[in-house]
Amino acid sequence: MFVFSVHKRQVKLYILIACIVAVAIAFFVVSKKGVEASNNSNMNLKASTAEERIAYLSQFGWSVLEDPVEVKEVIIPETFDDTYTAYNELQKSQGFDLSLYAARRVKCWTYQVTNYPGYENRDCIHANLLVYDGQVIGGDVSSTELDGFMHGFVAPGAENTTQQAESTTAAG
Repeated sequence: MFVFSVHKRQVKLYILIACIVAVAIAFFVVSKKGVEASNNSNMNLKASTAEERIAYLSQFGWSVLEDPVEVKEVIIPETFDDTYTAYNELQKSQGFDLSLYAARRVKCWTYQVTNYPGYENRDCIHANLLVYDGQVIGGDVSSTELDGFMHGFVAPGAENTTQQAESTTAAG
């Protein structure tokens, strides 16, 4: 026969420990979501109109032609393959997460970038905006050339310049 006794003090201690663990987990979850949201908190994510989409891209210093090169509907897959997983990592680095839009239909607006350094007189640089319910949920800047590239909205090497410009604007 097995006998197990518990004192009221022990029960209170276990309840206290469980509460502390629950609060710690809640704090971790909330702070992680806050960090993701803060990546875009200073950005205007509105993209219902052409003017709003162009204004979004101009926040990163991009000049684009007024008329989009292409507008298409894209269904974000429910399950990501390796390609979508890699693309979502790019989105996460910008503060977006396409997995939140799994199985949803979104619009992809593609604009020609006219001021990409080294490509000013060529039509091979595009900015792609993924828009859901009038808000930017992701996208990239890419080259359509055979040996092209793809990166987030901030140009490589421009992160420091962008941060310096923001701090100068905030200080001035």
